[in-house]
Amino acid sequence: MSSLSYDRDGFALDGRPFRILSGALHYFRVHPEQWDDRLALLRAMGLNTVETYVAWNLHEPRPGEYEFSGLLDLERFVRTAARHGLKVLVRPGPYICAEWDFGGLPAWLLKDRGIRLRCADPAFLAAVDRWFDVLLPRLVPLLAEQGGPVLALQVENEYGSYGNDAAYLRHLADGLRRRGAHCLLFTSDGPHHPDLQGGTLPDALPTVNFGDRVAEGFAVLRAYLPDGPPVCMEYWNGWFDNWGAPHHTRDAADAARVLAELLAAGASVNLYMAHGGTNFGYLNGANLQDGRLKPTVTSYDYDAAIDEAGRPTAKFWAFREVLGRYTELPPLPAGVADPSAPRVLEPRVLAPRTLELGPPVPLLELAEQLTVPVAAAAPLAMEELDQAYGFVLYRTWVSGPREGAELVVDGLGDRAQVFLDGRPAGVLDRSAEPGTARVEFAVPAGGVRLELLVENLGRVNYGPQLADRKGIAGGVRLGQQLLLGWQMFPLPLADPGPAREHPAREHPAPQSELTDRPVLRWASLEVARPADAFVHTEGHGKGLCWVNGFLLGRYWDIGPQQTLYLPGPLLRPGRNDVVLLELHGPRGDGLALVDRPVLDRLGGEAAGA
Repeated sequence: MSSLSYDRDGFALDGRPFRILSGALHYFRVHPEQWDDRLALLRAMGLNTVETYVAWNLHEPRPGEYEFSGLLDLERFVRTAARHGLKVLVRPGPYICAEWDFGGLPAWLLKDRGIRLRCADPAFLAAVDRWFDVLLPRLVPLLAEQGGPVLALQVENEYGSYGNDAAYLRHLADGLRRRGAHCLLFTSDGPHHPDLQGGTLPDALPTVNFGDRVAEGFAVLRAYLPDGPPVCMEYWNGWFDNWGAPHHTRDAADAARVLAELLAAGASVNLYMAHGGTNFGYLNGANLQDGRLKPTVTSYDYDAAIDEAGRPTAKFWAFREVLGRYTELPPLPAGVADPSAPRVLEPRVLAPRTLELGPPVPLLELAEQLTVPVAAAAPLAMEELDQAYGFVLYRTWVSGPREGAELVVDGLGDRAQVFLDGRPAGVLDRSAEPGTARVEFAVPAGGVRLELLVENLGRVNYGPQLADRKGIAGGVRLGQQLLLGWQMFPLPLADPGPAREHPAREHPAPQSELTDRPVLRWASLEVARPADAFVHTEGHGKGLCWVNGFLLGRYWDIGPQQTLYLPGPLLRPGRNDVVLLELHGPRGDGLALVDRPVLDRLGGEAAGA
């Protein structure tokens, strides 16, 4: 059977020279019916390998419950890659970063307030071991040593950027071996001495990640790898976006220049990303900078060589030209045009149209129909409510009269719309500029019902503050007084279907009464032949969009993303259901579908925020 080996000059596969020319494509960010199309493009670009992370949080959504079907059919993805002539690199974590919620760790870990992440903490190791006991029996038969396409497995991910627990890394590597992974193991870290000191192991191949300065990066790597080949495991040829910040792009010629430098240096390379895909649902991650949360947008287009909708970009052709100097290029797939020929996109996308939105249904009125409340003296975090994503509605009573005071929420995760007797009173937002999101109010005689609809905007995926609990992880104060005695309504809103039969749909409130109040609205999309589309959400404030019960993701007028990618396989011939959650009240009567993405337009803040 084949196996991957190396010396100072490069790799050998089954004894023959083999340079890894890889591109990152995460199976969980692409609809399974589109894997074939995307992988064929990777191969046509001149790559011989595809790299993917494994998202633990998707595969084990609740402790001991595992999912490996549909979007999560990892084995099918690997075999599909092999069918297209691609080898595979797998990065099973347990932590993956990836601008993915909690770096791929499952949210239920945070129910334990005492757990320590990404180290040799017994509670964390026990959870990882249980997960690897399930994952590795699926991966081992796919290894090259077993006749499969998987060349190597990564130990953790950029660990030296986080910590220096050698016992933790040793536990992971030994655990992979003990479970049958007798293949090449590797690590990946930034090209800095502390990163490589903290993130490497003597018996795992170290690799580095960077976007430029090839010679400098490999010079640092050589100090830790005197007898091995240079590998850039993540060549950052694009970048991700955060809500409210400019869209990132990189000139194709500049990206191709660095790729040429890498290959001229004799290196193996993994394009990060070759095809980015989409952070469907609630799965985007976030960064924490100077105490301010910076959530990642729904799109993971990444300005990659293959765009979010699976179309070759200028970077695709530039990379293909460079790769063609070092490898024989496969023919282009049918329907993919040479850049000198006009590209006709219309057959792959629906014609633009506007959908009529039905009457709004107030979300807060649905809370008691959608969930069973939990009572506690103090607020409970989302994870303590056995909930991973979505919203929690917190409700309590505040006595009066009392003079105006500031409402303070300790441990807010992340954005709270505040209501007094059902009326909007303001927004507290961990992602806003410090000091700009404040709520103050007085209480009349007789008191007031206080409600906070708290949205999880995405858990931190990188850095030392990973333990990012959502909902309300601390306490709530009005002035100096701690408010106690709470009802909590978990609202994961995975699918708003149960709200469809609510009486409010038959007798809707006037839109003028729903300003700044979260509402659900329905629309129908009729199609003869399913195809891709882009839902143009600009003008609808902030919220979520579902199609046929599938959550496409978040939208937010602040941009830069103003469209949501709708994969054609989610549609069916005939009628399709579209649901919009508008967090700041109904906006207009129509929802547009367009045939081009809008990922680069910054806009105004949603009303009330």
